[in-house]
Order: sequence, then structure tokens, then C-alpha cells
Amino acid sequence: MSQPASPSPQQLQIPPGPAPQPAPAVATQDPERYWLENVYKGGERQLTVRAVIAGMVIGAVMCLSNLYVILKTGWSLGVTITACILAFASFGMLRGVGLLRTDFTTLENNAMGSVASAAGYMTGGGNMAAVPALLMLTGTLPPSGWLVAWFAVVSALGVFAAIPIKRQLINIEQLPFPTGTATAETLQALHGHDERSRGKARYLGIAGLIGAVIAFWRDAKASWLVWNLPAKLSLPFTIGGKPAGAWTLSLDLSLLLVGAGALVSFKTGWSMLLGAVLNYGFLAPEMVRRGVIPEVSYKAINAWALWTGASVLVSSGLLSFAFQWRSVAKSFKALSGLFGKKAEEEKDPLADIECPPTWFPLGFLVLGPVVVALMAYLFQIPWWAGVIALPLSVVMGVIASRVTGETDTTPTKALGPVTQLIYGGLLPGNLTANVMSANATGGVGLHSADLLTDLKSGWLLGANPRQQFFAQLFGVVAGAAVVVPAFNLLVPSAEVLGTEEFPAPSSLVWAGVSKMLMNGVSMLHTSARIGALCGLALGVALVLLDRWAPKKAKPFIPSASGLGLAMVIPGASSISFFLGAAIAEFLRRKQAKLAEATVLPVSSGFIAGESLMGIAVAMLKAFGMMPK
Repeated sequence: MSQPASPSPQQLQIPPGPAPQPAPAVATQDPERYWLENVYKGGERQLTVRAVIAGMVIGAVMCLSNLYVILKTGWSLGVTITACILAFASFGMLRGVGLLRTDFTTLENNAMGSVASAAGYMTGGGNMAAVPALLMLTGTLPPSGWLVAWFAVVSALGVFAAIPIKRQLINIEQLPFPTGTATAETLQALHGHDERSRGKARYLGIAGLIGAVIAFWRDAKASWLVWNLPAKLSLPFTIGGKPAGAWTLSLDLSLLLVGAGALVSFKTGWSMLLGAVLNYGFLAPEMVRRGVIPEVSYKAINAWALWTGASVLVSSGLLSFAFQWRSVAKSFKALSGLFGKKAEEEKDPLADIECPPTWFPLGFLVLGPVVVALMAYLFQIPWWAGVIALPLSVVMGVIASRVTGETDTTPTKALGPVTQLIYGGLLPGNLTANVMSANATGGVGLHSADLLTDLKSGWLLGANPRQQFFAQLFGVVAGAAVVVPAFNLLVPSAEVLGTEEFPAPSSLVWAGVSKMLMNGVSMLHTSARIGALCGLALGVALVLLDRWAPKKAKPFIPSASGLGLAMVIPGASSISFFLGAAIAEFLRRKQAKLAEATVLPVSSGFIAGESLMGIAVAMLKAFGMMPK
């Protein structure tokens, strides 16, 4: 992935607005002072009680949605913008019926978004890759209460890890953090009190209702339902004497996956279609014919294809990350400033607004021993190995934050295997340590990057960063409390994972890496080893081609992440992703204004509506209130 040019440390980024004016000369000398005097809105309501409560509730809902999506696709999807639209619509409705006396302000919504994103992203950072992987590898998990504590403490550690690099990355260098910038623009549009704002909220609500109806009609079992929608429709041809649907090449009657596809690039969408056709249309049938794959089922095919797909994902992720070495170097330079000697300077004008630098070491002094103790008690990781995870998690947090700021992609898929390799050498044969140490560093990295993304929108809108820091901690508590019991309901046993219902591709990759580190590649079938080597080479080649090919050729080079992911999820899921991406791309090219107004809210509505109804139906079945 090419790396966007970063603004110089002296360049001031004007907050989004209808007609931004050129910054005065003083801004080029001291962007922080200019921001304080011209952008900061300290007198406005921000982290209010209602913003916290709304953020925790909406964040918990988005966490449930993301849990369902990540078990289906392996990806966590955007939370903050959808949460802000939901909050705007909800408070507007309450204000309209007279239940609220004051408007829900832009900065209140921004603070609410910080709470919601911390809760909603509790599924990311390796959490819902590591825990299902641990369940698949060992068959057991720690008690729910201890698992909630684990998620909360690791995520809170990530919030503190963002403190020493915030001002360098956001205030001084002003990295793009595209999602944070888009959130600020969305909030300004929503609170503009115009038809555009109401339209986005309306689109999201209608799409959510449609997604929920489709999910209920397909999944619910009730005597008054004359018939259910089929889950899938097989494509009308056969492969090796079997219908295409047997090879997972079907049309999935799920708007969730179409909505998710609309949120990825068209390049990723067609790359996933290509990967599905290659894997399920050619490679798998040939392996079945040779007797390498014992039967025509998703689970059997995936057990073989996983090694090729995972190799593409890991090699491309690590190489893409390696090309960003300048970002890594800058990150450590920024971090070193916290401990270096400073000359006597005038009083810091942002001292009462920014988080004090001392909060970073204090946070690690308080939470660090708790993390080490939990690693030892829950996962039998030696204390010295747990201590090593603390500085390693800071390193991962610094790296993940800068890469996210420059590319809008948190490199969890690349950083997770790095930690697994390190602990594979430190504690050979210890599967639990291998998986959960990577969970610790990944969780810190994700929540550090997530807070900085939220702080970017706050910087553009003039919000108080210290209040956003506290907002993030509220969200961490809400997300941890929700994600564990919801996971236990959806996944009562390891047999549910790696099936067409819940492919859990991220978990399969993490579990596969751990198995390989423990058993060695000699345990794999020869064809799987060849596939893994081909996957490594393909991932490297695609990254190099995407970086160095002529500009006109780049749109025709497959996405390594899309191609690799398609080999570890059912073919039907990749087809749905492609359809969503194709529809969104068509609208952007032919009806740009319509696309801008509808793609994000409609896609988010499909995802939220179907995933939440899917979870509700699963809970009704689990509690015996609906036939299975």
C-alpha cells in the first residue's frame, strides 16, 4: 500500500467547514497555540452524563454487531461514524417529542463517539481472533468474569499508551487519520440542521429495518412463519459432479455481507471474487480429485486452503508494514521525547487541556502488574514472559498508531504474527502463551490507535482531549462487559467455529500460526506446504507490484488482503462482498452525489440491522424461547 505524504510539522490543518480561511502566519510557527486561540471550544458541553450513557449503550450495540460480523468475515468494521449518526437521530427524536430540553451538541456527539468506538472495537485488536483461536486449540476458556477483566485491562493499557505520542502525531505532524477526519466532517454535516443530515439518519434507519427483517425471515423459527428464506442459493452449475453450492459458491441471502462489501474498495471486492473462484472453483476440486481433501465441505476445504490464504495475509501484511519503517522510526523519536531532558520553557499553554505526560508511566505502573498477573493466572504464562509483553505492547501501540494515522489501517494482522513468532521462540510448545501474548500486544495497539483517531476528530472540532481520554475508558468498560457473554452465547463450543455459519477466518489464521510454531511445517501435507510457500511468495509479489507498478496498472493488481481472505472464508461470502463493492463503485462513478449520501448510512444500516437481529434470534434460541 502506498503511503500518503505526511504534512510537515509546521503545517496547520484547518478544521473542516464551509469556507476555511488561510491560517495566519502565527499558525506556521505554533500550531498548538493557534488551535487553542482559534479552534478550541472549551466552554461547550462535551463529556456530559447523557453523552457517556448514550456512548456506552450505542457502543455496546455496535460491539454486538461487530462480534457477529467478525465471526462471519474476520473483519471489524467502522463504528464511530455509524454511532454518531445513530446518536444524532436518537437525540433528535427525543428532542422532537419534548423529552429533551437542550440540543445534543456537536462536541457532545464527538465525546459520545469516543465512548462508542472504544466499546465497539472491543472485538478488534486480536480479541475475537485470539479467544476463538484459544477455544479451538484447547477446548476451554477462562471464566467469563476473568475474561471481561482481561479485555478491559489490556484495552485500558492501550488508552494510556496513546498519551506520549498524541501531541506529536496530531498536534505537530497532523497526520491524516482519515476516519477521524471523516468523523469530524460527518458531525459538522449532521449538526448543520439541514435536509442532508436528516436524510443520512433516515437512510440508516430504513436500511437497518430491512436488514433486520431479512435476518428474522431467514433465521427465526416460529409456527406463524409459513416458510423461511433460504440461507443460500447455489450458483447454477456443477464442479466435479457436485453443485456449485457444495463448494460454497452460492448467493448468500445476507445484506450484511453486501453492506460490508460496499465499505471496502472495489479493488478488494473483485480480488475477493478472484480468490474465491481460484480456491473453490479450481484448487479445491483438484485436491479433492487427488484425495488430499477428503470430502466436499467447507470445513474440509478450509483445513487445506487455510495455509495458502494465511501465508498471503501474513507475508503481505509484514512487507507492507516493513515499507513504513520511516513511520516506525519517527514514532520512537516522538516517544523518546517523553524521557529526554527539556530546557526550561514557558508554561505549556495546553497543560490544562492535554493529558499530562506522567499519566503514561503511572497507567503502566498500575495496570502493568495486573496484566502480568492475569497472564500468569489465566493463561499460565511465566511472569518474566508477561513482563516482556509490557514494553513490547508499547512498541506495538506506537507502531500501530502511526501506521493508522498515515494509512487508516491498524496493522493487527501483521503485528499479531510477529508477537506469536517472538513467543514461539521464548516459550516453545506453549500454545496458550503464543496466542494470548499476541492478544495483549494487539489489544494495546488497537486501542491506542482508536483513541488517536477519535482525538483527531476532536482536534478538528475543538474538543477537549482530556475529556475524550476519559470517554475512551468508559467505552472500554462497556465493551468488555458486553462482548464476553455475547460470545459465549453465539459460540457455546469450538465446533461452531470454522463452519459456514461462523467461519471465523482470523481465528483460524491465529490458531494455524500457533500450531505451525509448535509442530513445525513437517506436520503439514506436502501440498499444503507448497501452498504455504506459494502464498508467501504471492503476498510479497502483490505488495511489490502494488508499490512499484505503473500508476495505470495498479487498479488491475489484486489486493493481497482481499485475495488471502477469500481463501479462508466461504465462497458465498466473497461473492456478496464483491456485489456490495461493485454496487458502491457503480454509484460513485455514475451518481457521485447519491453515493455520498447513501453508501455509508445504507451499508451501516444493513450491517447493524441484520447483525443485531441475528444475535437476538441466536439468544432466543439459546434461552429456549424459539425452536432451533
